[in-house]
Amino acid sequence: MKIVLANPRGFCAGVNMAIESLERALELFGVPLYVYHEIVHNRPVVERFSRRGVVFVDNIAEVPEGGTVLYSAHGVSPELRNAASARRLRAIDATCPLVTKVHMEAVRFAQDGYRIVLIGHEGHDEVIGTMGEAPEHIILVEDEDDVARLDLPADVKLAYLTQTTLSVDDAERIIRALKRRFPQIVGPSRDDICYATQNRQEAVKELVPEADLVIVLGSQNSSNSKRLAEIARSHGKPAYLVDTVHEIEDAWLNGARTVLITAGASAPEDVVEECIGYLKQRYGATVENRTVREEHVSFPLPRELRVLAT
Repeated sequence: MKIVLANPRGFCAGVNMAIESLERALELFGVPLYVYHEIVHNRPVVERFSRRGVVFVDNIAEVPEGGTVLYSAHGVSPELRNAASARRLRAIDATCPLVTKVHMEAVRFAQDGYRIVLIGHEGHDEVIGTMGEAPEHIILVEDEDDVARLDLPADVKLAYLTQTTLSVDDAERIIRALKRRFPQIVGPSRDDICYATQNRQEAVKELVPEADLVIVLGSQNSSNSKRLAEIARSHGKPAYLVDTVHEIEDAWLNGARTVLITAGASAPEDVVEECIGYLKQRYGATVENRTVREEHVSFPLPRELRVLAT
């Protein structure tokens, strides 16, 4: 068996920043320390922090008054920020700067009188936060059928934004559908889909023709990880999304000579290494590293932590 190991894979700059922020907050404030929603959409990462005393909450009211809360990489709405302020919480904002960019675009378009079509997945933490910036101006669409059902005047002043972790191909199809129905629609000055999402998808597209099977390390609630598996399947290859090596079934690997391994932007590298180690031990696998694109992006820690560090 040969393993083709996709590069880039795994942690992006936003995830690195969010996890480093939580590590630093633990050093500075200790526990109890609260995080609103999962710090990143990855079960092993969340479980590791939970074992260290971090409490993940889905309601800001669960954080005791005066407590410390860290906002996840996916961002939060102004309403939630106001609720945290009312509870006198020490808030640390670990929102990915690329998500913050989409929030600011939503505010700008709303202030300029646009109706905004947000392309994304209903219920996703990032979508909830973005819609909260201008709830009366934003309409969510998930696919081309939703575009066809939009009930808007033909000459409406319209803009679109996208969730940062979408399939590039899916987003482009929906944007084309919007432009057919509403030729006057405008978009952001730069693509909203994050560089890491695009790069990981590009690597799978380029390498999947060589593979008999694809293993994606990532969680089921990770949008960008699910897209990687979907892209592999769209090329006719079986693909499995797993959190850890323990979820791999030997039956999947029957007859597989070449296995492509990648990881979503919130999956830690140690779970990739465990997967490789298992395939080496059980199948005598060799590893071929393949780099499709280099990444040299980093984001600073949140201002709240930088101020305390000085």
